[in-house]
Amino acid sequence: MLAKVISGANIGINSLPVTVEVDIASSGLPSFTIVGLADRAIEESRERVRSALKNSNIEFPLKRITVNLAPADFPKEGPIFDLPIAIGLMIGSGQIENNLDDTMLVGELSLDGGLRRTQGVLPLTILAKRIGLKRIFVPKDNADEAAVVEGIDVFAFNSLSEVAAFLLGLATVDIYHSKPLDLENNQIYEYDFSQIKGQEQAKRALEIAASGAHNILLKGPPGAGKTLLARSFPSILPKMTLDEALEVTQIYSVSGNLPFDKAILTTRPFRSPHHTASYVGIIGGGGTIKPGEVSLAHRGVLFLDELPEFPRQVLESLRQPLEDRKVIISRAAGSLTYPAQFILLAAQNPCPCGFLGALNKNCICMPGQIARYQKKISGPLLDRIDMHLDIPAVDVTKLTDNIVSESSETIRKRVEKARQIQLDRFKDVGILANSEMNNLQIKQFCTVTKEALDLLKMAIVQMNLSARAYHRILKLSRTIADLAESENITEGHIAESLQYRTKDEN
Repeated sequence: MLAKVISGANIGINSLPVTVEVDIASSGLPSFTIVGLADRAIEESRERVRSALKNSNIEFPLKRITVNLAPADFPKEGPIFDLPIAIGLMIGSGQIENNLDDTMLVGELSLDGGLRRTQGVLPLTILAKRIGLKRIFVPKDNADEAAVVEGIDVFAFNSLSEVAAFLLGLATVDIYHSKPLDLENNQIYEYDFSQIKGQEQAKRALEIAASGAHNILLKGPPGAGKTLLARSFPSILPKMTLDEALEVTQIYSVSGNLPFDKAILTTRPFRSPHHTASYVGIIGGGGTIKPGEVSLAHRGVLFLDELPEFPRQVLESLRQPLEDRKVIISRAAGSLTYPAQFILLAAQNPCPCGFLGALNKNCICMPGQIARYQKKISGPLLDRIDMHLDIPAVDVTKLTDNIVSESSETIRKRVEKARQIQLDRFKDVGILANSEMNNLQIKQFCTVTKEALDLLKMAIVQMNLSARAYHRILKLSRTIADLAESENITEGHIAESLQYRTKDEN
């Protein structure tokens, strides 16, 4: 007898429907075969399903069994098909009726028949809703994650025996409802801007970067506070919208990084990989393609401390995601696309010893050492960073005074006000922040006064700015104008944005 059960497979952060076809032949020697481009984890489902059925006191058919994961033209991976295969066997052997045409089943089985937490349940629930299914069966530990999606009934189970009892009408299971989502930014941060003494210009620059999602490079001697400023940066970021939260949660769900106690991620990611991280670790890939740090930082911050110490291949690989806001990982079997819309926050010393240009210490580096150190960061990569800021050593008098600095909460309110202006402006064009504007959108939304345009033209010639730098200055000026609640970009906004360009433009 042939049985069909609906499930799904994650391809990147997108999902495709998979029909699990189970055929139990009336003749032939007992066997159990799985076809349909299944990986090793799915091949091992045979032993998990067999043991789970027996240990749940459910009859395992000792006949020739063929399981097909259709369509068979793309690879499937992971133990997510354990539950649909087991239920398909029960339907095919006549133990339960096939009344699951409107239901998706996902879940990994343990040998005792329990249902384990499974990766990628959120995108699969979104898929089930999109293709018109009415309900989805998931492990209990994935219930909160699945219930985030409205418009589809979520049924959560602890074991295979519970699923069987529900389908046989021997037990009732209520539709699972998660707790109401709270996207308010109520997180308590370890670092706060009120803890930072001095560095008013750096705080202003970070406020602008947070308001428009602009990339920023901090350059200064050791002990100037670069790392403290970077660690405090998440405390002024605006709260995520629901769409942003769902995007981020999907990435963390398919990669297996979603915390057990979180149904949905409500705070922006802050990723800080060590400079020994590999190319695959930063960009993504591997034998089983997984998202890298640039995707795990989506809608959040990627902090690269000691930027010149990263391998050149890693640094150059950042150029494409910084420009396109996505990563395309190509392999012989196909390619996957992961989103990578992040704020690049980088920090570096001006030279190997760190004290080039410092007032209180002398640099001990040779000119050749300084040149080689600075050339580790290529011009095209620097050109993609909107803001370049020199961080001087902190004055000792500011370290010892009792003046209370402005808190992160106060700054965040201004940032959120500027972001709301941008959300209203871009509501019909599909972007969320000024840094995401393309050239046509810059022309549409960046209205520049005559005086400001004259200043920008003069700066282009004198500073030898590239076309990319020109457009980034306009986007940065638009953010500064939003913070000032100005409809047009004025001369002052252009002048401030020009201060954040590197001194040695290519």
